[in-house]
Amino acid sequence: MTVDALTPKQITVGVLALQGGVIEHISLLQKAAAQLSSQQSTESSSTSTPQFTFIQVRTTAQLSQCDALIIPGGESTTMAIVARRLGLLDPLREFVKVQHKPTWGTCAGLVMLASAASATKQGGQELIGGLDVKVLRNRYGTQIQSFVGDLRLPFLEEEKPFRGVFIRAPVVEEIMTSGSSASGNTQDGSEAGQGGDEIAKLKERQRTEKVEVLGTYPKPQGTGEGEDIVAVRQGNVFGTSFHPELTDDVRIHVWWLKQVVERLR
Repeated sequence: MTVDALTPKQITVGVLALQGGVIEHISLLQKAAAQLSSQQSTESSSTSTPQFTFIQVRTTAQLSQCDALIIPGGESTTMAIVARRLGLLDPLREFVKVQHKPTWGTCAGLVMLASAASATKQGGQELIGGLDVKVLRNRYGTQIQSFVGDLRLPFLEEEKPFRGVFIRAPVVEEIMTSGSSASGNTQDGSEAGQGGDEIAKLKERQRTEKVEVLGTYPKPQGTGEGEDIVAVRQGNVFGTSFHPELTDDVRIHVWWLKQVVERLR
């Protein structure tokens, strides 16, 4: 069987439309898909570009149509509450952690995809999970302390920096192992209601699909040396602290759509 025969002919990508830059993500996705199609038509390639459809997701029926999903920025506690009220939280967990469909979270979306979070509101919040990381919310301060910084992202395979938009952005403060314990102020539903087989599968995934650090940014002055982790991937799940959708730079969306195609083969 040829590689082209394994490539999906149609792929539906959803953007969770509870908060955040939904329209902005869809706009860049459309541009990214057009660029991929243009590249394929001008290059000699044994593979064809699938036909992409992009939809907003507010219901379980819409989620069930999706082959891949983006969870945009917003306020993660509010997003979790709304997702729970709409009956979406558990289906989202299944989408990410059981069906292993490609999922990308930006800013608050990264928080939602983490296994644990710190600096949450009193009482904590529910999470979707999927990334074996603990995130620190609002790492860079309040809304008025938002900024744009140049990022070197090797996975883009270009020297040109990516202008990262950081708005009350989280960072990954810990890559968790099977021996790590969450702080107790969040719930990602990893073990609630699951039998031994499901838990064993999750632990096996931790062992075989490691968290990859794909991007870092210098720590704020006075907070220590080194760099904060601002982009990670683990298997089907990708997360960024910053907002690519709030720029005109389509490169990360192009890269991610390529990852989606590869993952769905």
